[in-house]
Amino acid sequence: MRFRHPDGSTVHLAYCTNVHPAETLDGVLAQLRDHCEPVRRRLGRDRLGIGLWLAKDAARALVTDPAALRGLRCELERRGLEVVTLNGFPYEGFGAEEVKYRVYTPDWADPERLEHTAALARVLAGLLPEDVTEGSISTLPLAWRTAYDDERAETARTALRTLAERLDALEELIGRSIRVALEPEPGCVVETTRDAIAPLTAVGHDRIGICVDTCHLATSFENPGTALDDLARAGVPVVKSQLSAALHAEQPHLPEVRAALAAFAEPRFLHQTRTATAAGLRGTDDLDEALAGDALPDAGPWRSHFHVPLHAAPAAPLTSTLPVLTSALTRLVGGPHPLTRHLEVETYTWQALPPELRPRGRAQLADGIAAELTLARDLLTDLGLKELP
Repeated sequence: MRFRHPDGSTVHLAYCTNVHPAETLDGVLAQLRDHCEPVRRRLGRDRLGIGLWLAKDAARALVTDPAALRGLRCELERRGLEVVTLNGFPYEGFGAEEVKYRVYTPDWADPERLEHTAALARVLAGLLPEDVTEGSISTLPLAWRTAYDDERAETARTALRTLAERLDALEELIGRSIRVALEPEPGCVVETTRDAIAPLTAVGHDRIGICVDTCHLATSFENPGTALDDLARAGVPVVKSQLSAALHAEQPHLPEVRAALAAFAEPRFLHQTRTATAAGLRGTDDLDEALAGDALPDAGPWRSHFHVPLHAAPAAPLTSTLPVLTSALTRLVGGPHPLTRHLEVETYTWQALPPELRPRGRAQLADGIAAELTLARDLLTDLGLKELP
């Protein structure tokens, strides 16, 4: 979906396909048919943006076979879909029964992360619509915080500088600009937007910036205005933003609130949980750890890294951090010029919701994704952006 900002620039809105498990190119083609096109039809649009997730095997198939890349581009066009952004965070196995910590490997100290991201950049350059010259790729925020010493930090910085040089060469060769965005996430080396400033300044290249995920922002109790102001002062570009909402529990000391939270403690994904205290942010790596005894102070609200559907907040006594998303979006695109032109709804946890809230079949999932995009569209038009055909 495309929108005209009051300054005349185009803002793109997509939904991320990491909600659909697919490890191979055949799987990607099937999800375009089975999921993405049905969502587009529900929205009544001739064209729908998707934030494509390409696992290792799918990316390699596309970067080594020009015919396969042309075939994917043709299939996107045939189904009324377009791609201006990729989710390059998960490497493989994102649809596995247990993902947890594995999503953080390989990290940016591993040469395979550089090679995979460079391959994604070449693929994206070949998928961009004819009238679009800039693409974006979100990636993990350097590494999970453990086993990350000074030597690995320098290796990661060198890898990002090398990537920036390759992206420069790619634009010189084909005239398409691809930028890569570190996506701060709780528990990682870069947990907050402020944590991103030093390593990105050290890399020192405007092709490497930040992806503001509004669920992660909220989970870490960051103020959107303060966070974005800090990035602007530091000259760190917001390459893209993922529109998502975290799970919020206002009174976690109450037994009924704990019981409601326990329904969201599930075995597939990591649900880092945080609370703000007078001594600073406190947290656990997963929701079940927070619920176990007194692992986390419960005098104030808890927020958990669980991407809940944007249009359907959990039932009381829980809610979502949609207000944080709304506040961030106002700052991102509500001003005289957009801070980013790539927006991506990223609710990948539909099948990890409590059983009674999960979609039953493809049709209900398509209905839910379409409802999320409708909410995002309404937020954008309320900010003065005009939806384009």
